[in-house]
Amino acid sequence: MSASLFLSFPRISPTLANPRAWLHRPILTLTPLTNSPLRRRSQTAMSSEHRQPAPPARPSEELSDESDFETIVSSSDGLISICGFGSLLSERSARSTFPDLINFRVARLNGFRRVFAHAAPIFFERGIAKPETKEISSLSVEPCEGETLVVTVFEIKKSEIPAFIKRELEFRFLAVLPETLDGEAFDNPAVLCARYSDEEFFQIRCKGSKETYFQHYGRYNIDKIWRDDILPCRVYLRHCVLAAKNLSEAAYNNFLDHTFLADRKTTIREYLATTGSGIMEEDPPESLKTRYGG
Repeated sequence: MSASLFLSFPRISPTLANPRAWLHRPILTLTPLTNSPLRRRSQTAMSSEHRQPAPPARPSEELSDESDFETIVSSSDGLISICGFGSLLSERSARSTFPDLINFRVARLNGFRRVFAHAAPIFFERGIAKPETKEISSLSVEPCEGETLVVTVFEIKKSEIPAFIKRELEFRFLAVLPETLDGEAFDNPAVLCARYSDEEFFQIRCKGSKETYFQHYGRYNIDKIWRDDILPCRVYLRHCVLAAKNLSEAAYNNFLDHTFLADRKTTIREYLATTGSGIMEEDPPESLKTRYGG
């Protein structure tokens, strides 16, 4: 497996119970390994039309297991906040996964960018992956200084945490503190699904078991999850763009200009205007029109 970005985080501590105190904790550190594909993109590659300087990122901490998740459950109502950045920009899509979610709202998250850089088995299961053109990628986020995302935040019940972890197993779970569009920090941290690594997934999530890895990925001939040579699944990309557009103009422009191909240079706005032209005019399969309809 090739080298990737290694992220080291301070351990979760009781200060998470006091988000205001949590704001003053040291920010996560990023340690790039040899030949890491994660690099800051050139200013010349950025679209200037919709860009503004991003405020500083707030601290983030990794949630390694269910007990860590419980440290950010609200003590007042027993709910936990989830941060949506792709398909979860759509409330309809979010409710298809979390039927009992409450308080769906728009927020801002500083210090992260979206990247289409990991293979997703669900697209193979649903028949919408195109391995022959490498259009198999789903979306994740990764730390990036100077970036800012328009996201959604909503709450789910504490009892839904185990199913959430199981469903999003390939991600690194971070506790982040979003803010309103006016820049006011939220009272409670939210869970964010961020970039993981092949090494950690195999050793930690699969416990070094090739059989477990096969059940998750190998049976789809995926021998590497996090890659820099794949493209977005067409149906899924269209769905995410429509979700952002339906959310607000600000969310739409933010998605187009702060979401990247795996090269970390090409924005989705640029991709849809060139190689990916035509994607937005393609309808999903009939059985998936509601699920991937934005």
